[in-house]
Amino acid sequence: MAKFNYVTDAQYLSGRLLLAMPGMFDPRFDHSVNALCIHDENGAFGLNLGRTRSDVTFHAVLAEMGIDPGQAPDCAVLDGGPVEQGRGFVLHSTDWDGPGTIPVPAIGALSTTSEVLRAIAAGEGPRQWLMALGYAGWGAGQLEDEMRQHGWYAAEGRAAVVFDTATEARWLAAWAAEGIDPAALSPDIGRA
Repeated sequence: MAKFNYVTDAQYLSGRLLLAMPGMFDPRFDHSVNALCIHDENGAFGLNLGRTRSDVTFHAVLAEMGIDPGQAPDCAVLDGGPVEQGRGFVLHSTDWDGPGTIPVPAIGALSTTSEVLRAIAAGEGPRQWLMALGYAGWGAGQLEDEMRQHGWYAAEGRAAVVFDTATEARWLAAWAAEGIDPAALSPDIGRA
């Protein structure tokens, strides 16, 4: 039997939806849906799409940055993760591209500069978008270790789950799109 070699056989998961398994060992990520924007040999970066912040709205973020909200709807801001909770990210459809925009396969694109916020306020931004403060980050090999410990399931990236599903429904919708009922999953890790 051939042994899996992470260094040469790695399957990076950029563009996947990382779903917290039932019984997730870290309560901060219970029922979370993370859009995995970057995953490579250096680690992983994702945005939690399953929780909103109760302390801030999109217009409040714009006001703090000195941007007139213009045509932008006032909406909830996502709690993107426990790292750098004051830093903003916009996950959006691919119909807008600006400085610092990176593609997120199967989902859309990620922008981190104020240009995307100005474009949204001017009515010239992406057709679909979500704003998050904070992110989830993993060092080299950390995500792979957590997946082996029954922490995560890497679902297919689906823009419809990201942009067309209510925040609180994304976890179940992502599982359903995979054809899996999470109630049927064991919260305990097994050993063969």
